[in-house]
Amino acid sequence: MLGTDVVAAAAAHDVVALTRAQLDVTDAEAVREVVRDAHPDAVINCAAWTDVDGAESAEADATAINGDGAGHVAAAAAAADAFVVHVSTDYVFAGDAREPYAEADPTGPRTAYGRSKLAGERAVAAASPHAHAIVRTAWLFGPHGRNFVDTMLRLGAERDALTVIDDQVGSPTYTGHLARALVTIAETRPNGVLHVAGGGRCSWYDLAHETFERAGVSVALRPCTTAEYPLPAPRPAFSVLGSTRHDHPTLPPWQEGLAAHLAARKVLA
Repeated sequence: MLGTDVVAAAAAHDVVALTRAQLDVTDAEAVREVVRDAHPDAVINCAAWTDVDGAESAEADATAINGDGAGHVAAAAAAADAFVVHVSTDYVFAGDAREPYAEADPTGPRTAYGRSKLAGERAVAAASPHAHAIVRTAWLFGPHGRNFVDTMLRLGAERDALTVIDDQVGSPTYTGHLARALVTIAETRPNGVLHVAGGGRCSWYDLAHETFERAGVSVALRPCTTAEYPLPAPRPAFSVLGSTRHDHPTLPPWQEGLAAHLAARKVLA
C-alpha cells in the first residue's frame, strides 16, 4: 500500500523498486548485494510485518522482518554510503498519553508488533547512526492495500448498521501524502526520529462517519468501546503523533487525505 505510492512519488528519480518476492529483507546477504549493485543515494524501507494481531502469536517472525530486516536494510545502505529512511509506527508508545507524542517521548510498546518495530528502530540507528531517518506514522490508508476506510466502505455497502470503536484516538494518514514526505526526507536527509502523520486527530468512529458522509453512503453508526470489541493485540487508546522538530514534513489534515483517497477510488458523493 505505501510502497506503491512511494514509487509514484519518487518518479523524478531513478527508482529501483523491489517486491517481497524479489527481495527478502531477512536475508542480510541478499539485501547487501542488491543495495551494493544499485548504488543508491537513498534507501526507503517500506517492508514490514503489519499483521498486528498475528504478531501476538508469532513475535519472532514479526521481529525477523520489522527488527532484524530493518537492521539489514540500514546496514546495507550504510555500506553503500546511502541514506536510509525507515518507516515506524505509533505502536512503539504505550498509548496512554493525553497530548501528542513527540519524538523524544519515552517508548513503551504493549504489543508484539510494537516491540518488533521498536527493535527495528534501534537496529537502524545502530547500523547507520549518522545517515538515517526513522519516520513514525499512524493509521495508514490508501488505494493500494487493505485499510480501515475501504473496509468501512465495503461493510457500509453490505449492512444497514455498523458499530465502530470511539475510544481510540489517532492521526489517520493517507499514503499518498506520506509517500511524498518520505521522498522529501530521502532528498533532504534529516537525521534521527521524525513524526509524520496526518494533521489533526479523530477516533475510528469519527473516521468512519466522515468516510460515509463524503462517500454519500447511508449507514446507521453506533459508537462502542474497545472493551466491547476485544482483539488479540491491545490497541493504543491515544496515539496522536506530534513533532518538536523544525525539519519534519507537515502533512495535510486527515480530512484532506480522506478526500484524496476517495477521489482516487472514485467514490466521492
